[in-house]
Amino acid sequence: MKRGYKILFVPLILLSLFGIQCSEENTDEPDEIIQNQDGTTESTEELQEDGNTETTVILEGEVEKLKVSEIEDSHILVNERGGNRVFLMNKDGENLFQWDLKQKLGNDSYLLPNGQLLNISKDPNAQITYGGYGGLLQLIDSDNTIAWELLYSNADKVAHHDVEMLPNGNILFLVWERIPAAEAEANGYRLPIDIYPEAIIEYDIQSEEIVWEWHSWNHIIQNYDETKLNFGMPLEQQDLVDINYSDITNGDIMHANGLSYDPEMDLIYLSVNFFSEIWVIDHSTTTEEAASNLGGNFNKGGRILYRFGNPEAYGGPTEDRLFYNNHYPNILEENRHMLLFMNGNHISESTVYEFVLPTADVISTQQNETPEIVWSFTDPTLHSQRISGAVRLRNGNTLITEGDFGLWEVNPRGEVVWKFKGPVPYWRAYNFYSDDPAIIKLSLSK
Repeated sequence: MKRGYKILFVPLILLSLFGIQCSEENTDEPDEIIQNQDGTTESTEELQEDGNTETTVILEGEVEKLKVSEIEDSHILVNERGGNRVFLMNKDGENLFQWDLKQKLGNDSYLLPNGQLLNISKDPNAQITYGGYGGLLQLIDSDNTIAWELLYSNADKVAHHDVEMLPNGNILFLVWERIPAAEAEANGYRLPIDIYPEAIIEYDIQSEEIVWEWHSWNHIIQNYDETKLNFGMPLEQQDLVDINYSDITNGDIMHANGLSYDPEMDLIYLSVNFFSEIWVIDHSTTTEEAASNLGGNFNKGGRILYRFGNPEAYGGPTEDRLFYNNHYPNILEENRHMLLFMNGNHISESTVYEFVLPTADVISTQQNETPEIVWSFTDPTLHSQRISGAVRLRNGNTLITEGDFGLWEVNPRGEVVWKFKGPVPYWRAYNFYSDDPAIIKLSLSK
């Protein structure tokens, strides 16, 4: 779920925190492929459903209409992974509007109600360059003018993957922060290398300051070396992060890739890819409380309130594991359910799940069982080992981003009604309607 409740108009500025300046289903082939003089390609397909035949011209991809009468009439905002553009398309595959970016996408870009993009791009001088790095947070007008910009990137930290606007107009974003090898070793990490655990930053773009932060490094445990700090049994303290769980050896030990804010309970849902889990963090804390084990609505400070997807990450039973890599914990406003893309890299088949979010009672007692699954979709040809996500449409259909393929639209019965096969990987896609304020602001001709 992405939000933009408070519309912000601010002058173009370049902020550098603390004076820091910084240095990453198989579809059928169309009937005919046409090569244009300008080098672009078009495909012409005869598509038939319920006795109706349509001829569609598709640019930069292939559209397949499987159940025409059930396709939702809506627009799709598409983020090209690591590309230099964000575009708005319709279900005929036509490009309705495009933003041309000065820097490559650092993954996420979302359209706010005022027609601006909230965007994270790659700092061209970034020094931390794991997959999904960004470092440059922006608000971009429809004419590609940068209305606001924040550089959050240096040798010790970098913004990455995801950014969300909160109801109060502040922005929330993910950060990798460097822990030097000596400090990591003293705290029980198993390898003699710098590591980069996760942090979450809330930034007020009007006062130009950090107003809240959470650091996973304040809530760690290890059972690797009893002579080092933080020694304990992860199964006995499930609200702490086992820093030696991941077998990654390059320092990116957690690799969070998405966050969603729950305004009803003031919680943050964090997708942690290398742990194959969702972590729930209490946002009602102060920064000081978030660094401790007390405070906030649940009086647990910044400890993990609730986690699900992979009990192995804290020494739990292997047979209860559900996730094998995961992306985009998308909270649905209408019912407080969550859609999540589970990459399924253990079987090369992905699944989209819909969960009922846990109640406050469940969270407060830290019953870390998997929430109730009320809907799911998979297919032998659905698989992306990275990126991806899903959003719910008004008619009940689900729009799925299969990052290494393109887009699927699936009805509640699990039938595929529409597909788009694109030429490049896609981070995520978001759904918009012609009556959405953001779309009205763009003054589209189609």
